[in-house]
Amino acid sequence: MKNEGNVFSRSANRRSFLKGGTVAAGAAALTAGLPGRVLALDRGFDDTSQLTPGDIAIVRFLTAAEIIESDLWTQYAQLGGIGNNPPIELDPNESLNNYQLALSNLDSDGPQYVTSNTLDEVSHMTFLNAYLESKGAEQVSFEEFRTLPGSTALGPASKFITNLTNLNVDTSWYTRYHSNKNPDLGATFQQAITLNNVTAIPRNPADLGGAPDSQFPNAVPDHIQAIANVAAFHFGAIEQGGTSLYATLSQKVTSAEVLKITLSIGGDEIAHFLEWVDFAGNGVQGPIAPFKDSISGLSFPNFFTNPPLGTLSQTQPSLIFPVPCQFLNKDLPDVAIIRPTSVQNSGAVAAAEGFINSGLFIGQTPRFFQKLLQLAVEADAAQRGF
Repeated sequence: MKNEGNVFSRSANRRSFLKGGTVAAGAAALTAGLPGRVLALDRGFDDTSQLTPGDIAIVRFLTAAEIIESDLWTQYAQLGGIGNNPPIELDPNESLNNYQLALSNLDSDGPQYVTSNTLDEVSHMTFLNAYLESKGAEQVSFEEFRTLPGSTALGPASKFITNLTNLNVDTSWYTRYHSNKNPDLGATFQQAITLNNVTAIPRNPADLGGAPDSQFPNAVPDHIQAIANVAAFHFGAIEQGGTSLYATLSQKVTSAEVLKITLSIGGDEIAHFLEWVDFAGNGVQGPIAPFKDSISGLSFPNFFTNPPLGTLSQTQPSLIFPVPCQFLNKDLPDVAIIRPTSVQNSGAVAAAEGFINSGLFIGQTPRFFQKLLQLAVEADAAQRGF
């Protein structure tokens, strides 16, 4: 397999998060062990001759991504999900907490979808690690980094790998999928709504309480409705990232079996994403929006009557399918697709960068960032063989 010696340098030039702090320390340690070569292509997997080192690197990073997703979705499910057999009827008189009710204001099946999405991500994580083991390859574990405290809203805090209480949610995915432009052809996109340093889960019992607001279908405090709305946009941000990641790494796969895995799990990520497009859109139209969180001051406009970008076309909340866009080159007709699908915009390093820049790992150690970054670099270095 051909090894491009400058893969790491190309990736490093665009990782702005390496400029300081713990990530820079992790990157420095990593680059010290990569003198012009990429670790994934140097390893001798004697027991996995049927798979290339690149294919193994791809599966290992996807496993890491699924571990991260399983961890954050577990937090959402513990606080906002419901049992899934059978689904319960959502009613304000039932013993559901205000976070569950606020999610059900966005879709009456919202808490059920949260639970189902969580179960799917756990199944992806479990399957991919078992697949690695079946091939004699090293499994992926972040258990040593399960140190971050979770919410105390429903009782004593558990420990997690991710932090959902200080997020910078990238909402440009929303405008991207409502636009006919493509980031792989150089387009950039504004934020649909600014969500910086916000929590997507109730942090404590106080976040669940407060005076009910009759504006909402289930009369819940405006503060918890705002938290649920943040979660809705974060759901979309996470799942569109997974959608593009699988589509991007599939282009690097050599093994037909691994390609079957990436296309099949990637298809499930697409199913998740489309639900959350609809879900987030419900939070920025009537009867939910407009409203303002009386505690945090966070506002959610009605995109129909007050489109944040000055035009309804890029934020119209009832559009849930990808708007046809430019693809391959600007001379061809627009086509409805997943985007981006380039390594630069949606490869493993780009996915890791997105996780980090969102604040998902605030409080993690330098060793965690080093391990995540190494897995990402190795996956992006993979090249398709024949």
